[in-house]
Amino acid sequence: MARIIDVIEWPDQAPNDIVKRVPEQGSGDIRLGSQVIVRGAQVAVFYRDGKALDMFTEGRHTLTTMNLPLLSGLIGLATNDRTPFPAEVYFVTTKEFVDMKWGTPGEITVPDSVLGMVQLRAFGTYSMQVKDPQRFVNQIVGVQGIYTTSQIQDYLRSILVSEIASVMGTTMKTKSLLDLAALQSDLGAAIQAKAADDFEAIGIALKKVYVVSIQPGEETAKAIATRSAMGAVGASYTQYQAGQAMREAAQNEGGGGAGIGAGLGAGIGIGQAMADAIRQGMQSPAQPQAPQQTAGAGAGAAPLTKAQIEQALVNLDVRLANGEISEATYNKLRENLEKALQNAA
Repeated sequence: MARIIDVIEWPDQAPNDIVKRVPEQGSGDIRLGSQVIVRGAQVAVFYRDGKALDMFTEGRHTLTTMNLPLLSGLIGLATNDRTPFPAEVYFVTTKEFVDMKWGTPGEITVPDSVLGMVQLRAFGTYSMQVKDPQRFVNQIVGVQGIYTTSQIQDYLRSILVSEIASVMGTTMKTKSLLDLAALQSDLGAAIQAKAADDFEAIGIALKKVYVVSIQPGEETAKAIATRSAMGAVGASYTQYQAGQAMREAAQNEGGGGAGIGAGLGAGIGIGQAMADAIRQGMQSPAQPQAPQQTAGAGAGAAPLTKAQIEQALVNLDVRLANGEISEATYNKLRENLEKALQNAA
């Protein structure tokens, strides 16, 4: 049998507690004339038969049929006009909770205005405050059966995280991970606006959402590193991608001038004519000039233009900045390209 409760209060509220149930299990026997003590930033909600009824705000209250208009109508029916009567009281704190955690459960794929599609995870904090205690008790305690602080926090976090994928997908259409500081601010405001109605539906005001960290996936991190290397040498994405074709020739430094020349020709995407020209530039002055064609290239291969050679020089700078060729190889190739540039029409 539940004990009779003459004083109903929550004197030992811990910093992270949101709800306290009195009694912790089952119903308590509460008599008329009992005292309800509600401290600052607390609200007491009487709960009976699966429904939240009367609510008391800050202060000391003596229970009478006068201040229990909803509950007192049920007392006679439930107890044959006897007291005490069974009920539970939920104390709900109305203070603002800060530094509550959220995070995506795994990587999500979203568009990026610069990088295309990216995979990322996001983490942050939010602050909230119980705005409608009676609705909060009805929705969370009555429907979800949640009584402990940790369960309530998990439930709130699940609401917040459920909105993140759609919010990030919409925001990232016009934003990029390359502008991380501005992106974090925009995402926080967007997530807050999206989730605010879901929080309000259970009686909670979502005060603020912060994005503390955005962590790109492995492939996205590589794309960001590539973009940084491009910025360091002033190359465009197309130029950088074209320069990647020189990797095989640059790594095979012992393969001779023909191998490196062919690699450069493939790297800037201008065909066999570029390979022939670089090969000529790497020959010593004593050597006879090689013809402008090779097997399969055709006798009418066009000579290199200055623009094509300047493009090759840019690609060469990218390779050096990215650590993919040695300085010795770089100097040798650049010397020959500069020679070709001087002779170009």
